[in-house]
Amino acid sequence: MSDITHNLAQVREKISAAAQRCGRASEDVTLLAVSKTKPASAVAEAIAAGQRAFGENYVQEGVEKIRHFQDAGVRDLAWHFIGPLQSNKSRLVAEHFDWCHTVDRPRIASRLSEQRPAHLTPLNVLIQINISDEQSKSGIALSELDALAAHIAALPGVQLRGLMAIPAPETEYDRQFAVARKMAVAFDALKQRYPTVDTLSLGMTDDMDAAIAAGSTMVRIGTAIFGARDYAARPNVNL
Repeated sequence: MSDITHNLAQVREKISAAAQRCGRASEDVTLLAVSKTKPASAVAEAIAAGQRAFGENYVQEGVEKIRHFQDAGVRDLAWHFIGPLQSNKSRLVAEHFDWCHTVDRPRIASRLSEQRPAHLTPLNVLIQINISDEQSKSGIALSELDALAAHIAALPGVQLRGLMAIPAPETEYDRQFAVARKMAVAFDALKQRYPTVDTLSLGMTDDMDAAIAAGSTMVRIGTAIFGARDYAARPNVNL
């Protein structure tokens, strides 16, 4: 058993245990394996262990991996863009990814819709919320959510699926849970207005338990699966 296979099994067990503790089914929480900076060989190990959803922070690196596995005939993967999105990179995301988690302004949403190829299904998008009001992070305030959601819902090339957030680091569970609940309340309200909304992307390795207890439907886990990242080796994505 490879390290990645072992790590994936452990992460899945932790997700299942966290879900059971709050009366949820483990199937209600999707594991998004964050494969940024990792080579295609590492992703291949995760695929062999049954993982199908992968998150990438860097557009070009993600596109290279997507093309690599398409060329290899692996067609059942879901690729999520989870990094900050610049306008000049929106076309690559629209043409290659299945999801974009970081929509935070109408112009980006419109560009993604216009640039989504007609032969593909609409791009699944999440609105990024800056839930901890950090100047260093992308995302909108909750007060801006209604207007942006209405804008996205009217676009033909994208489909509004929910919300994403990267809360400020907290070491205490109660504080983690309080922030996660703010997101969950906003998510539940959004679901009442838009039938396509079903995804709350919230929770990483250190706050996964609190996020799941609050209602997250997708957790983003990287290092616990693939090991420490070597950013110097980021461009090397080949097998």
